[in-house]
Amino acid sequence: MDMEIEDDYYVVKWIISGVVFWTTAFLMVRNLLPKRSFDFCTRIVATMHATCAVCLASFSVQDWTCPVCPLASRSSPLQMRALAVTLSYMIYDLIATISGDNFTVDNAVHHLVSIVGIGAGLAYQKCGTEMVATLWITEMSTPLLHTREFLKELGIRDTDLNLLVDIMFAVIFSLARMGVGPYLTFVTLRADNPFLIKATAFGLQAVSTFWFYKILRMVKYKLRRRSATPTPLPTPHVN
Repeated sequence: MDMEIEDDYYVVKWIISGVVFWTTAFLMVRNLLPKRSFDFCTRIVATMHATCAVCLASFSVQDWTCPVCPLASRSSPLQMRALAVTLSYMIYDLIATISGDNFTVDNAVHHLVSIVGIGAGLAYQKCGTEMVATLWITEMSTPLLHTREFLKELGIRDTDLNLLVDIMFAVIFSLARMGVGPYLTFVTLRADNPFLIKATAFGLQAVSTFWFYKILRMVKYKLRRRSATPTPLPTPHVN
């Protein structure tokens, strides 16, 4: 009992300090880049979190020969820390999303599902393997997602660099969320996990599928517009 109370205190401390940290990081970025938009600054913090989340998730893998083993097991301290850090970020980012100008329902749903799922995993102190694996695959493509928007705000549009970033983002997102994601959802649903964890896994995969459809449309549009753009004729040299 004392051990469980100590674990709960440890997790709560990480969550509270994490919310303070991410909020402070945003305010610092906002102060350093006063000419950049609110969205630009939140994306910098999001990129920081994605990098941190992938690193923490990687460090918490117990066996790289089987990254999703053991299933439905008690979460390790490293897994609990990785999940607590991400939960703190999700709480901060949900507030930032509501406060900003780019609020979307699908993004808010994603945040709420993630908060409920991670919170349940931390409360049960179970399913750390599955949840850390989910964290790893969902954050892999995040830096490229935000790089797309960084380029736009910096005035870099319709260039080979934009197209390269778009394609790289689409490929990594598709492989991670539509390649590994369905398998991870399947093993999570099949394992002896609490219902709320299973519901969260299914919900996240549904949101990922919806975004996958939107990304396919985006890439198709970009490639079609690219191929339809006529190549300018070289300017003749007049002697």
